[in-house]
Amino acid sequence: MTRVSLRGVTKRFEDVVAVDRVSLEVREGELFTLLGPSGCGKTTTLRIIAGFELPDEGSVFFDNEDVTYKKPYERGCAMVFQNYALWPHMTVYENVAYGLKVRGLPAREIRKRVDEVLELVGLRGLEDRYPTQLSGGQQQRVALARALVVEPKVLLLDEPLSNLDAKLRLRMREEVKKLQKELGITTIYVTHDQEEAMSISDRVAVMNRGRVLQVGTPIEVYTKPANLFVATFIGRSALLRGKIVRADGRRVSILTRGGFKLEGTGLGVRSGDTEIVAVVRPEDFSLSPLPDANIIEGKVELVMFLGPYKQLRVNARGERIIAYVDPEEEVKAGEIIKLYIKPEDVKVYSAEGWEELEFE
Repeated sequence: MTRVSLRGVTKRFEDVVAVDRVSLEVREGELFTLLGPSGCGKTTTLRIIAGFELPDEGSVFFDNEDVTYKKPYERGCAMVFQNYALWPHMTVYENVAYGLKVRGLPAREIRKRVDEVLELVGLRGLEDRYPTQLSGGQQQRVALARALVVEPKVLLLDEPLSNLDAKLRLRMREEVKKLQKELGITTIYVTHDQEEAMSISDRVAVMNRGRVLQVGTPIEVYTKPANLFVATFIGRSALLRGKIVRADGRRVSILTRGGFKLEGTGLGVRSGDTEIVAVVRPEDFSLSPLPDANIIEGKVELVMFLGPYKQLRVNARGERIIAYVDPEEEVKAGEIIKLYIKPEDVKVYSAEGWEELEFE
């Protein structure tokens, strides 16, 4: 198992800074995900690790070895591309065996390793088919098998499930996670899909505009976002703009633009901040009174049954609130309701960068 380190890596394309002073440590044997919106620099970062791009500044280390200027084939990496990049004129067997043939392995060894990896990814019996005769999920497995058969130190996956339908994506990401844990290969995964990143990763790096904004376990990134961008990019949230009335350490009292007084936790607030944004997850609202809770009153505009919960859209003095409540709750559009939120579930951030955020 290999440790991957990026130290102050920067990459520019003319006037665009695609990767901006990125420093990361990917631990041995973990599945580490680069997560962010399109154009945030995650794929460029992956390509620098693979050796397909050279950084303008900074270094890439595998364990204690500086591989910054090594060729891709000298690094011991294998990459699965978004479009799979399978040879259409080669069979499944030939596609998977290609990397071993290039390395000059004996035919018997190639046969043994290809058979083993096809068994591992569930493709035994399909050796003689061509890519055009396979489903999207099967093509994805061929690409994965081709990467695994060379026994890489580091496995790189660039949005490998993005071309699959929703149901198949769910199944394949479970298989990728299971396979990675069985093999123990250090794996770096790129995606813009938050749910995908949360479900398969040991740790996640959230990126935007070429920078890494937060690194942590999925639960850390979800429950304790480091800044307003991470808080709004990961999962859904109710966002309430306002100002600070009082601050006592991390405990802050705010007044929202809608006139609600709320107690919250200042995670991204600096001294001198006047405009702030309070972030509340939909699942943290309750229709039942809670001790010392904040109260927001509003009119229910829409009720949607979504299986494990009902989703409410509430107009609270002009503020749009999305709340998830028990599916058994009797709530109707047009009702005036009270929503209760614990102070620790109200995360307060500086409003700096609000204009740059993208909302649904």
